[in-house]
Amino acid sequence: DDQALAIANDSSVGLAAYFCTNNLSRAFSFSQRLECGIVGVNEGIISSASAPFGGVKESGLGREGSSMGLAEYLETKYIFMN
Repeated sequence: DDQALAIANDSSVGLAAYFCTNNLSRAFSFSQRLECGIVGVNEGIISSASAPFGGVKESGLGREGSSMGLAEYLETKYIFMN
């Protein structure tokens, strides 16, 4: 796993990564350590309108789609009353 992660993360871009495994623990651990915005485990078609879309590194900042994509268009206001 360490060698595969080193190869996968040795990139200036990080939109998506894909891998196959039948070990659920390994799937979560490997996914967390990948430097990318989207991970497909045992699946090649991972885009969905309800899922956030975006990468890391030179693949972009922020997310499109889902409720996370709306955050960039909103202004948060904090109001404290006593």
